[in-house]
Amino acid sequence: MSEKYLLEMEGIRKSFPGVIALKQANLRLRPGTVHALMGENGAGKSTLMKCLFGIYKKDSGSIRIDGSEVNFSSPKDALDHGVAMVHQELNQVMHQNVMENIWLGRYPEKNGFIDNKKMYEDTKAALDELEIDIDPNTLIKDISVSMRQMLEICRAVSYRARILVLDEPTSSLADDEVEHLFRILNKLCANGTGVIYISHKMDEIKRIADDITIMRDGQWVSTDSASALTKEEIIKRMVAREMSQQYPDKTNTPGKKLLEVSHLSGKYKPACKDVSFTLRAGEILGIAGLDGAGKTELLETIFGIRECKEGSIRKDGELFEKHNPRYSIQKGLSLVTEERHKTGIFPYGTVRFNMLISNMKNYNEKFFLSDKKIDQDTDKMISSMHIRTAGHDALIKNLSGGNQQKVILGRWLLTEPMILLLDEPTRGIDVGSKYEIYELIIQLAAEGKGILMVSSEMPELIGICDRILVMSSGQLAGTLERGKDFGGVDGEQQTIMKLATKYV
Repeated sequence: MSEKYLLEMEGIRKSFPGVIALKQANLRLRPGTVHALMGENGAGKSTLMKCLFGIYKKDSGSIRIDGSEVNFSSPKDALDHGVAMVHQELNQVMHQNVMENIWLGRYPEKNGFIDNKKMYEDTKAALDELEIDIDPNTLIKDISVSMRQMLEICRAVSYRARILVLDEPTSSLADDEVEHLFRILNKLCANGTGVIYISHKMDEIKRIADDITIMRDGQWVSTDSASALTKEEIIKRMVAREMSQQYPDKTNTPGKKLLEVSHLSGKYKPACKDVSFTLRAGEILGIAGLDGAGKTELLETIFGIRECKEGSIRKDGELFEKHNPRYSIQKGLSLVTEERHKTGIFPYGTVRFNMLISNMKNYNEKFFLSDKKIDQDTDKMISSMHIRTAGHDALIKNLSGGNQQKVILGRWLLTEPMILLLDEPTRGIDVGSKYEIYELIIQLAAEGKGILMVSSEMPELIGICDRILVMSSGQLAGTLERGKDFGGVDGEQQTIMKLATKYV
């Protein structure tokens, strides 16, 4: 019966050139509840929500709010009717400040001019309501990814939306920030807001969700009370197969010294400080730490994106003479960045273009590029990485987040690196795709490559790494080793957290 649902989406179909994204998708949201929407990358979750939000026009099916049919022509139309969405990939104006981003497109005016005083006061009130401590005048480019995520949620809430869609809202949040978000959601639900929550994190879903809808291959699979489903049953329905273990068996064996980092410090804050470690051939070396601990800064300083103040880097005993990305690539290093949408993909480029952009010199044949070799390498990576795409010429922006990540990994593998720097390589990726990426990482290490991997998910690091470096306030606080320090996951996480707060 329509009257008990805030939102009803029934029989939604949506196709793009060469691919059917949604076949028969359904979702019913009750007021005052958190409804988890789950499925593998490419299952159609984000596409379904974009049909609701007016980004895509559905081909068929019905969307009803409070029993009345709606078809939003644009995101502005959806926002005007009380539907707000926070996307997985952040869309902010980096050189504007917090308050300008929150009120973008709806600045308060006075006598025909922007009323900055009112905008500041309204922003402060919105931030205070959600217990977010930041100056409204702070530039977005100077803010951490996790704080930017919270500000996007604040912007959505500021519309006083009755339906709030959150797509992977905790992908960049630390544990305490996740708790903060959950307090916000509980407050919103108490006021009757319905929340659609897209996430792959099982523990979060079981904690926060009232209902769970599972999708697979663009179709509705099931909707149940969250309390009625086990994690194992959710995974089985998502991937349509049993998954007997969360992490693959390790087949790699660390060998000789491959990369030596000595007393490395970045020049500009935030920066790593006096960090020294060794990465061995065939080793998966994890980097853990709280948000702002300097994990990303360490990778970017090694790769040459960030300027080095002091310290040295050696590969196979040979000192790095230069400090820039081009030189690092020549020396066999590659970097998969944390924010794939901002620094990883060319959204309006094809899968083929995004796959080959770092390796074009290998396709030169006199004055032309070898289309045959390009197609062969693209096919090879699409097949080996299990990338779901309509073909070479599909725009990468139309792929799911997980498949975009696989394209980026494939891009760097074509450069044949010996050392891979991976910054949150499974962020926003479903359990099935995560397992495939874990298998790939372990396989690469077994081939003798060195893997340096940042992750905010401690069980992930414990599950696949040989050693874990723990960062705290830019410094190396300690190192844990498989077989010596890896025993019970709970104990290891406590040890990591203790080291992560060592210099805070």
